Amino acid sequence: MKKFAFTLGILVACSVLVGAQYNRGGVFQKLLQAQYAISNFYVDTVNTDKLTEEAIKGMLESLDPHSTYTDAKETKELEEPLQGEFSGIGIQFNMKQDTLYVIQTIAGGPSEKVGIIAGDRIVTVNDTSIAGVKMKNSDIMKRLRGKKGTKVTVQVKRGSNPELITFRITRDKIPLYSVDASYMIDDKTGYIQISRFGAKTHEEMVEAIEKLGKQGMKQLIIDLGNNGGGYLNAAIDMCNEFLQRRQLIVYTQGINSPRQEGNADGFGRYKDLKLAVIVDQFSASASEIFAGAMQDWDRAVVVGRRSYGKGLVQRPFKFDDGSMMRLTVARYYTPSGRCIQKPYTKGDKKEYEEDLNERYKEGEYYHLDSIQFNDSLNYRTLKNGRTIYGGGGIMPDVFVPVDTTENSKYYRDMMAKGIINQYSVDYVDKHRSHIKSSYKDVYDFDKRFALTEADLKVFVAMGEKDSVKYNEKQYKTSERLFKTVLKGLIARDVFADPGAYTMIVNHYNKDVQEALRVINDEKLYNSLLQFGNPEYERLAREHKAKKKK
Repeated sequence: MKKFAFTLGILVACSVLVGAQYNRGGVFQKLLQAQYAISNFYVDTVNTDKLTEEAIKGMLESLDPHSTYTDAKETKELEEPLQGEFSGIGIQFNMKQDTLYVIQTIAGGPSEKVGIIAGDRIVTVNDTSIAGVKMKNSDIMKRLRGKKGTKVTVQVKRGSNPELITFRITRDKIPLYSVDASYMIDDKTGYIQISRFGAKTHEEMVEAIEKLGKQGMKQLIIDLGNNGGGYLNAAIDMCNEFLQRRQLIVYTQGINSPRQEGNADGFGRYKDLKLAVIVDQFSASASEIFAGAMQDWDRAVVVGRRSYGKGLVQRPFKFDDGSMMRLTVARYYTPSGRCIQKPYTKGDKKEYEEDLNERYKEGEYYHLDSIQFNDSLNYRTLKNGRTIYGGGGIMPDVFVPVDTTENSKYYRDMMAKGIINQYSVDYVDKHRSHIKSSYKDVYDFDKRFALTEADLKVFVAMGEKDSVKYNEKQYKTSERLFKTVLKGLIARDVFADPGAYTMIVNHYNKDVQEALRVINDEKLYNSLLQFGNPEYERLAREHKAKKKK
């Protein structure tokens, strides 16, 4: 199986000589003359190193949204999340327009526990503003990281809501596993949740599948929701397990980068395993490569919402001082020829980052009819010839709207203040021995455990004590959600299993339940793979008719 020399997301750096070969039409000479003039004639003292860094950043800012420069410290720290373990608040993030955007939270980490989600923008850390002040990544990370057990307070802007949300987070060691959960969701269906594509993702996935196989698994759901990507080769290795020999997995191409292909080698162990894949609006890069390859070869039914649309290839250019430039050199394409990258305007990163909010405003997360199916961007799958759609990201075969029916401000406040996590910790401290002796395993706990009304009164009182005023109407709206999340947190702590939380909350996860419904309905599953979704075709025709008018 062919390997690529580059990676997606946070990349392993490789040293590359940057020299006079890039001097086209005297441009290099012009830059040297400008630097010489500033260094020797400017009215004040100039920091030449800083000037050079700002020049590089300025050039990259005028290009695409993913070409970036990091200094030596930032480069070292940005490479950690897919490599080892560190102590902090448990998020992966990008800095865009001087704002920290949360890419994803680490499952079981401190930020996830208090309710921070992908897409949140952290504005202040311990009353210090980090937004709009041109603070270095390394300085921001110093504020967020710290010794296990220490606390940090952050203020977050969520979506278009002008109100800032305050979170108190207790730092902890951050586990960096790729497979966050794997269990039997029914007597024949395995479920695997993968949060990132790291160095050991393929190995972890195979181990999980083998374990599920011993439990009677006949079909599998792979959940890539909220998966922001990672190493390209991890995605290729995963795809290889499910595809036939010589089936194309992904290819890249750019003006200065000839086409490179990744193909299956035919030694995959699960080429006949029935498969469904979940994606959502936060599934990006390597997630989209995996989902796109499975969809293009009619290998799996994809369920959820249109993925992020991150399909630009960054090549790392590491400089002698340890700093690095990640320069976009090509685009990723699925086997059918779809470009994964969503449209963007060069130099306008603000508009690019607001894309998810725009999708929200336009109703794409909630209503199938709000999705724009562009008839001019139709593609055909490579085995059955059914219609699939391009235009950026992976359009799932089955759309699942976001469910907000049980959300409330009261629920959000109880999460943000850490009351939910605090209560679950206190409950486990008092009842750990009883739970361990009463339930043989997490499956038994899932079936039989329930918090009592007395327990929930203590929970509400804990919130009141910490200035979260009780709201009966909002509590009733979120009651089932409270019970489910608390039960999941208790299970995770008692059984020391991060996947226990996922197992319990998945009972009410609409993406997961729809994937389970589809994979268990043989007729529907086969029809989707053979003919596609008829609702999509209807919407595409309507979109085409509107354009003619």
